[in-house]
Amino acid sequence: MNDDIRVPEVRCNVDGAESLGIISIDEAMEKANELGLDLVLIAPDAKPPVAKIMDYGKFKYQEEKKQKEQRKNQVKIDVKEIKLSVKIAENDIAYKVKHAREFLEQGKHVKFRVFLRGREMANPEAAKEVLLRIWPMVEDIGVMDKEPKFEGRYYNMYVVPQK
Repeated sequence: MNDDIRVPEVRCNVDGAESLGIISIDEAMEKANELGLDLVLIAPDAKPPVAKIMDYGKFKYQEEKKQKEQRKNQVKIDVKEIKLSVKIAENDIAYKVKHAREFLEQGKHVKFRVFLRGREMANPEAAKEVLLRIWPMVEDIGVMDKEPKFEGRYYNMYVVPQK
């Protein structure tokens, strides 16, 4: 910006006005001072580099305002995790599915995890069967985003709410 620009000539534009073409850095600085604005290097890698005469403070303010607006409009996805075991009883499954259904109705994503302990690692298909028993209980209000998948000591299934 301004005195930090160390190139002999630039392609210069005036903010909201005409292009001045390729001029020396001194002419560009004079024009910026004449208008009471700043000379900002926009594309330093171009041949010749591109500079713009603008109000730098106003530009930074508008950029911050845009970023703040984008953060405000960003949708945060809530993921709820429900842990199960291979030896889970039917009434425990019903209880956990009831909570999963509540989460899905609130628009939250649900991740079902079956943890395999010790010798259960020898038969990971048992964990997949637990997840496949749960799926019919939530398929009316959810969509299976990720099929049951074995990852480390867990079998995971990801369910998202229907639109």
